[in-house]
Amino acid sequence: MSGAPTRESRRSADHGAVGRTAHLAGTTAHLARGTLLRWLVLVLALTAWQLVALAHSSVYFPPPARIARHAYDLWFSGPVGHVFLTPAAVDTILPSLGRMSAGFVLAAVAGVALGLAVGRSRRAYALCDPVLQFARAVPPPTLVPVFVVVFDFGTPMQLASIVFSGIWPVLINTAEGARDVDPLRLDVAAVLRLTAVERLWFLLLPSALPRIFAGLRLSLSLCLILMVFSELLPGTANGIGFALTDAQSRSDLLTVWAVLVLLGALGYLLNTGLLAIEKRLTGKRSPEEGPEEGLKGSRKNSRKGSRKGSRKGRST
Repeated sequence: MSGAPTRESRRSADHGAVGRTAHLAGTTAHLARGTLLRWLVLVLALTAWQLVALAHSSVYFPPPARIARHAYDLWFSGPVGHVFLTPAAVDTILPSLGRMSAGFVLAAVAGVALGLAVGRSRRAYALCDPVLQFARAVPPPTLVPVFVVVFDFGTPMQLASIVFSGIWPVLINTAEGARDVDPLRLDVAAVLRLTAVERLWFLLLPSALPRIFAGLRLSLSLCLILMVFSELLPGTANGIGFALTDAQSRSDLLTVWAVLVLLGALGYLLNTGLLAIEKRLTGKRSPEEGPEEGLKGSRKNSRKGSRKGSRKGRST
């Protein structure tokens, strides 16, 4: 008889199920409102741009509808077998994405590895910090002439400039994250006699992961900038930067605007993908979920803990 559920327990279970359903519905509605507002702002901005451009009728300020149509005809009107990419897109977008992806991956791997190595030791961090701060303060585009002298024009110079610009945010943020490990956890790891690989996998990486992704987001934007900048130099035969320089030399302002819009769209898509990976790995709250949602969740958890404690007290 003691194992049978009482009326009060069934009532509390039903109330909890209703509360969870209501919370899920409220969260979904909040996310939908946030998405709708973001798209509404974008539509309003494009509409204002369209109206102002049509009112002025300037060749230097074309309307977004004309830019989008020109970008579609130039890059995305190819056959289905080529994923709608035209030959111009294959010669423009894919080489740039390949260089930027290679440089970003190299910068990320090297930055995380060196950051963990530096952040594990307070002495190493103290010794390397001035050098890291100095290297971070140097504007990456100013070092491109140095890479031209060392590597000459071409892909090696472009990759070197991208990697050098993208490695410092990842390295510094990873080192800071590795230093934020709870000392109590380190003591527990020493008591459990965890190996160096186990400490790295179970302590350092989880602790540094939020800072690592913060550095990766900064690195991604820098890699995109340096990709374009390195392709503006002589000796480049393809890429987005080359297309921009070629359009400027021919006074093709519509293509110039199309390249600028393409760069903005690429930056947004790449950053969105990186945020999705970060949320997947770290469980970070999405930007649409406001701080009040996190506060409600913490209050809910605290109420659950207090109810559990009171039940245990009554059962004893």
